[in-house]
Amino acid sequence: MPATIANEQVHEMSDSGVIDGSSTSPEQKQLASGSSKSPFEQGKLARWEEMSAHMRREFTMWHRIMRLDAIRVSGEWVPHSPSQASVSKRAANQLAMDVGLREDENLEPCLRHHAARLVSILEVYALYDPETGYCQGMGELLSPFVALLDEDYQAFWCFSSFMNAVRQNFRLDEVGIQRQLQMVSNLLKLSDPQLYKHLEMIEAVDCFFIYRMVLILMRRELTFEQTISFWEILWADKTAARFDKVKISCRKGKRKAPPTDDLLLYVIAAAVRQRRVFIMEKCRCMDDVLNECNNMSGNLDVWSLLDDARDLVASYHHKLVTSA
Repeated sequence: MPATIANEQVHEMSDSGVIDGSSTSPEQKQLASGSSKSPFEQGKLARWEEMSAHMRREFTMWHRIMRLDAIRVSGEWVPHSPSQASVSKRAANQLAMDVGLREDENLEPCLRHHAARLVSILEVYALYDPETGYCQGMGELLSPFVALLDEDYQAFWCFSSFMNAVRQNFRLDEVGIQRQLQMVSNLLKLSDPQLYKHLEMIEAVDCFFIYRMVLILMRRELTFEQTISFWEILWADKTAARFDKVKISCRKGKRKAPPTDDLLLYVIAAAVRQRRVFIMEKCRCMDDVLNECNNMSGNLDVWSLLDDARDLVASYHHKLVTSA
């Protein structure tokens, strides 16, 4: 693992608000304590020494998978990050060597460098949170942070905070994912009985066809720009729901929609309902619905979806909460 963070950057983390006294966990404080090694290196060495032989084998497996996943991450971020887009071939090759990438020789330098940064940060996260480790899909969640932040320490702490909210998606028992799929199913049952009845008939009422949307927060369905805006809206809604003080209206004259921790699920339900005619007329099995959902990628109007989702929240949020 390359020592990508200099000691003086610990102070920058505090100054920039990435680490502050009120929100920093004890583990973060330990990693940012300012010893002779960088926080990433401190964390990696400490975690590695604490890990059992079994966990070390797990980490070796995670590392192999994350390398393969990293080189497949979309490069649509490139126009939005000029500094990283212009990285030299020499710098890209060096970082790729440092993290053990071997399958990326044909990538452009900026994409190779991006993939290497993903591996570097995901390695540290797997050690920082060994209970979660690494699962497919995490690289796609990390990629926007890496694209927008030139410093690895900033991308790491932003990603680790993000994972605090979505790590349930990566549990091996899939309890978190199943809860969310069931909520979307219940929402469709309440809001669109005809569509729900059709899903029952084709044995797709478990809503497995939206699994990917839930897992990586619609990252593949939305463009890079849409993703950034959408995720910020989700975070704002979660914050408002936590304080339970803000009431958000959809449009003038519409019933107000309360903030919710589950806005993502309302948006996904809205996306499915926008395809209801095709699904009811053309889809005869789960795979048909899955293919239609996959075809949404790059063809969604996120603002229209949010508008429809707010309507669903206003009409059905209370019913879903009371029936849970």
